[in-house]
Amino acid sequence: MFTFLKRINRSQGSLRPLGHRKLLFTLSVLLSTISFAQEKENEDLETERVVIVKAYTPTISDAFKIKSNPILNDSVTQKKKQIRYSIFSVPVASIYTPAKGRAANIDKPKPIEIYDNYATLGFGNFTSALAEFYSNFQVNRSDNLGLYLHHNSSQGGIDEVQLDNKFYNTFLDLNYTSRNRDYTYGIEVGAEHQLYNWYGLPETPELTLEQIDAIDPQQNYFGVKLGGKLQFDDLYFKKASLKYRFFGDALKSIEHHVVAKPTFEFEMGNSLITTNFIVDYLNGSFERGFDPVIDNTNKYGILNLGVHPSLVILRDNLTLNLGAAVHYSIDTENEDNDFYIYPKVTASYRLLEESVIAYGGLEGELRQNTYRDAVQINPFVSPTLTIEQTSTLYNANIGLKGKISDVVSYNFRGSYISEDEKPLFVNNTRSIFQFEGYDYGNSFSYRYDDVTTVVGYGELNFEISKKFKLGASAEYFNYSTEDEQEAWNLPEVKASLLLDYQINKQWYFGAQLFYVGERKDIDNTVTLPLFTQATTTLDSYFDANINLGYRLNDQLSFFVKGNNLAGENYERWINFPVQGIQILGGATYKFDY
Repeated sequence: MFTFLKRINRSQGSLRPLGHRKLLFTLSVLLSTISFAQEKENEDLETERVVIVKAYTPTISDAFKIKSNPILNDSVTQKKKQIRYSIFSVPVASIYTPAKGRAANIDKPKPIEIYDNYATLGFGNFTSALAEFYSNFQVNRSDNLGLYLHHNSSQGGIDEVQLDNKFYNTFLDLNYTSRNRDYTYGIEVGAEHQLYNWYGLPETPELTLEQIDAIDPQQNYFGVKLGGKLQFDDLYFKKASLKYRFFGDALKSIEHHVVAKPTFEFEMGNSLITTNFIVDYLNGSFERGFDPVIDNTNKYGILNLGVHPSLVILRDNLTLNLGAAVHYSIDTENEDNDFYIYPKVTASYRLLEESVIAYGGLEGELRQNTYRDAVQINPFVSPTLTIEQTSTLYNANIGLKGKISDVVSYNFRGSYISEDEKPLFVNNTRSIFQFEGYDYGNSFSYRYDDVTTVVGYGELNFEISKKFKLGASAEYFNYSTEDEQEAWNLPEVKASLLLDYQINKQWYFGAQLFYVGERKDIDNTVTLPLFTQATTTLDSYFDANINLGYRLNDQLSFFVKGNNLAGENYERWINFPVQGIQILGGATYKFDY
């Protein structure tokens, strides 16, 4: 049974009569209805008691933010007032005109004018002449053509020399170069003419005036060269060169020399791999051997095939070059073939940045000797040479170089060199039959020997300023020969001093001082028992050369050169004294077309 209890608080006031009666009536009807429903229910359902128990669970109603803006009541905060501007223009008469602004002037040095062409002409004592001409033609933006002509001559006049001692030295070079986007190629053509005299007659045996007048000591050398080169920028086939040179003389000597060198190069990490190939072919002949009685032509022919692979490794302060050289040599005249392998290893390490750099190497090479190379060193050789190759088994060297300061730099090196078939110049004996001008003991030939050499080298350079530079170097040699008594005509000491001084804008001065120590040669005027030879010692000599110049303007300058100012008629080769004090003056003119 549900029990409803309604408590009425009467203390709040009495009810009105009409409302009280309505309330009583309502309650009576409600109670009657409930009693009737319960009686009806009791007829069908049994009486049960249901107790509902639930824990009290309080809840918090959702909070809502008051959506209202605060009202500021601050005397500092005020509404900004809108400000309006106005200009009252009044025209004013004025005669002032402002100047236009200009950038300040900056003093800068006048650029050096560079000319593409120059010509030099000079004359001196001993009826000497010097002429040079250089020109560069800019064909277009990528191509240019160059020309260089050089002539140096003297009509002789050396004291106490009985034969003509004049000389000429002239050569002309032409070159054409084209630089394209991906490659560069060049072509060169040249010609040369040299004239010398075998004027170094020995004192004994003495010759009569008729015999001397019958000697024709003159020798003419001729040469032609043709070559080309090709270089790529972005290919493994990096470059290639090909050179052909013809050389001959007035006594029917002929020499052909062809050299081809392709190069492949590619990078691998921080390393560079380079492979050089070489094809070197030499062919020549002399009209006769030194002995005129034996009528045979002196011929020679050598073909060298070589490959030089190398690996360059760069590691911080270390540069290492690991390589080798392999050659296969074919003697086409004597049917003799040889195989050579040489080391080519060099390294340098920066101990103290640019101050101290240690370097060293172990290198070998196969050098092709030629008739022309002999003439360039000693123009008084006889056209009867024996031409062979020189094999440098190894050149072991170690040294230090660097800068002591911004002014002084140095380079010191020690080397040990082993060479097979090294050519040595020796004085020819007097021939029994004198057919040519070199048969009187007044010429030189080659002798080959196995030679080991210890070399000490030192160099100091002083760059005191851009206007004053000074350099000094010295070399010491110690030779050991296998078959020959001496290392003929090789000095033990060589030294030089070079100076360059720009006195002012117009005047400049230069000096070159050379010292060459004693050399040994064969004295063919002394007859000794069989298999022995008399040797002679050539005195050391000192050669002082200076040049003084004056620039009149950017294009025209004048110069004076002095050679062998010590005045000594020293002998560079036995019985061949040089000219004494030589003075030559001239002018140089630079220009553009």
